[in-house]
Amino acid sequence: MTKTIKLFIPGPVQVSPKTFAAMATPMIGHRSSDFKNLYREIHPGLQQLFQTNKRVYLSTSSAWGIMEGAVRNLVRKGVLNCMCGAFSDKWFDVSKRCGKEAAPLQVEWGEPIDPNAVDRALATGKYDALTLIHNETSTGLMNPLPAISEVLRKYPEVVFIVDTVSSFSALPIPMDELGIDMMITGSQKALALPPGLSLFACSDKAIERTAQVTERGYYFDLLEFKKNGEEFMTPSTPSIPHIFALRSKLEDIFTEGLENRYRRHQETNALVRSWVEENGFEYFAKEGFQSVTLTCVNNNRNIDVAQFAKKLREEHGFQIDGGYGKIKGKSFRISNMGDETLETLRPLLKAMTHCLPV
Repeated sequence: MTKTIKLFIPGPVQVSPKTFAAMATPMIGHRSSDFKNLYREIHPGLQQLFQTNKRVYLSTSSAWGIMEGAVRNLVRKGVLNCMCGAFSDKWFDVSKRCGKEAAPLQVEWGEPIDPNAVDRALATGKYDALTLIHNETSTGLMNPLPAISEVLRKYPEVVFIVDTVSSFSALPIPMDELGIDMMITGSQKALALPPGLSLFACSDKAIERTAQVTERGYYFDLLEFKKNGEEFMTPSTPSIPHIFALRSKLEDIFTEGLENRYRRHQETNALVRSWVEENGFEYFAKEGFQSVTLTCVNNNRNIDVAQFAKKLREEHGFQIDGGYGKIKGKSFRISNMGDETLETLRPLLKAMTHCLPV
């Protein structure tokens, strides 16, 4: 029998039995009134999480599908890609592959994007879109979204595209208040659903821009999402089991209460941070800009991270991440996002202490 492994990686995260059970709800037709009613039922809760009065759309894809779609739909002149880690760096590569005029706003991994640097770049007038990853999971860094959003207010012609995949629902991200034009998230991180579903919302400005851009393709055409979304449908066949699971997860979130959920993520993150400091480690991300949903630990003690993670998995049944990309082995990552609590994290941290070399 395969040993059960409890996931504390940055995604996919652990999925509850209740959520899995919801996925086994009997199937319905995706063009039926049953599906429209399902979408209509969950929509107010999604708007509340996005903190928007705009429509929220569902895409059967990873968030990268929508992130690429955002570039295809919203960039006419040029896109400025804010780059501070593996995933934000990748968005620059995706922009170029889409044939767009793309430019990097690059900082060292672990450093936040500087709002003043954004201001200087946008002042050139070369760009009509900007991409930002709110919570860069490769480095455990959270960018200063409110400060950057203030800069964007000076440039109404620039469409502001934000990935909130690993921060969405773990802390308040008021889309409308921040002036975000396209806010994107995925199912497998803070929402604690299985991978395969992404969610997004668009401002009126984003929809207007889309209508001015050609060669958008079909699957991620925002106008197709808008047309179908008005009827509580999706442009193509959705993963209905994921949406049943999303309905179940929304029940959990609002039963707990948003403020309680936000506080829980702060508390669990603080517990992990206390372990880091008590065991002589440092953080990879700059102080004051660390994520509240995961911790990227700088391997300043020079331990064998691969052996540490292997021992933790094989002897205790817990899986953490041994670092990503060019900082693999130089760091390791511990997730506290989704359904995790102080009670579920304490056994992990105790086991991690046991697995550390003497």
